[in-house]
Amino acid sequence: MNNIRRFSLKPFPSAGLLPDLKIRGKVSRFSTTLAISYSLLGTLSELVIPALADLPARRNTLWEETCFEFFLRAEGSDQYWEFNLSPAGHWNVYRFKSYRQGMQEEPAFTSLPFRVRRQQDAFRLSLKLDLARIIPEDQILKVGISAVIKAINGEITYWALTHTGHQADFHRRDGFILEL
Repeated sequence: MNNIRRFSLKPFPSAGLLPDLKIRGKVSRFSTTLAISYSLLGTLSELVIPALADLPARRNTLWEETCFEFFLRAEGSDQYWEFNLSPAGHWNVYRFKSYRQGMQEEPAFTSLPFRVRRQQDAFRLSLKLDLARIIPEDQILKVGISAVIKAINGEITYWALTHTGHQADFHRRDGFILEL
């Protein structure tokens, strides 16, 4: 199975005054390997983007700051995974039994080595990982892609492929709109 999808994230509609930003990227799957890359483009000086940590580690509550996220679910299953990637290099993977139920750290991953590159008007993050430990190769993946962006004024905005509810909620099944 080999699929490549390009994406562009949209801010949640009720977001206040936003810095001039765009979040684009691509996600692909070849056999059991998933690759995802994000490009945050715009006036980055207005954002809180932490520097790369000397020792990136598994951490909780990364979504309270600038964080890139994606969600995976095998077609026909209620179980899904949430991947959190901080610009600082910190990360986490959570498994859920169903919508926001049974959240636990996924032990199948002991590291998520991803690359970050920062320029004056662009921040790029890319990850390649083997999904064989959690999702069989022959399963069709439903994917949701999102980001939490914190401005220097403290305001947090929520970005996703689509926003289908009255509140920003990346866990909604109808937000997993890409298929790989």
